Amino acid sequence: MDLTSRLPALPQSRTEADGSAVVRALGYNVRSLRDDEDALARVIRACAPDLVFVQEAPRFFRWRKHAARLAAKCDLVVLTGGATAAGPLLMCSLRATVERTEDVLLPLTPGLHRRGLATAVVRFGAARTAVFSAHLSLDPAERRAQAGELLSRITEAGTPYAIAALDVNETPDGPAFRTLAGALQDCRTAAPWGGEHTFTRSGRPRRIDAVFASRGVEVLGCGVPEGLDGVSGADLAAATDHLPVLAALRLPAAG
Repeated sequence: MDLTSRLPALPQSRTEADGSAVVRALGYNVRSLRDDEDALARVIRACAPDLVFVQEAPRFFRWRKHAARLAAKCDLVVLTGGATAAGPLLMCSLRATVERTEDVLLPLTPGLHRRGLATAVVRFGAARTAVFSAHLSLDPAERRAQAGELLSRITEAGTPYAIAALDVNETPDGPAFRTLAGALQDCRTAAPWGGEHTFTRSGRPRRIDAVFASRGVEVLGCGVPEGLDGVSGADLAAATDHLPVLAALRLPAAG
């Protein structure tokens, strides 16, 4: 992976005098921490996220300990999720004020892997947002239904804004991806930055991981942080089999 060309700067986290906030959101499938955890932590720290939306967090023996260890290595804290959400996990910086959390198990289709949502409502300055981490099914019909369920949960959250980062398990031309992009902003499409493809280990390179934001959120840039200062090609290759998606988002102060 050629990282010789450096990326243009992505806006840093900040809170404005009017209470609006710029936040950095990172979506990342970490493959149950089966790869190089130190490389993973270096990538996450270099992205300087306020929110990390993890997919495939550890779900079995001592899973809470593993999640807490990763968060500590990244100078973050565990917000919610893990085994209680069937894999999705949320981590955050101490900049976030947490209002509530909820782990949701989605309906189980016999013979398929259980899926869930890690959800929370947080505030940055005077901006209040719901956040969702998800990993959709490998089955096309179930995947589309889960996309609809995610959108229903976003509506039910009743917050001014929502941010969802997920392993969609299909490309942007797929029905589940189109369902999400029809109701939310696909941040990569709204403000391209960095790399595009998030899965390059087998088959053709493709974008199957994404950050979405509700209308009213200003997308300042979104993409794979290839070439970001502190992110090496070696660490990206060693950390997990997916590439992360980093978005900078401006949340206006809620009126």
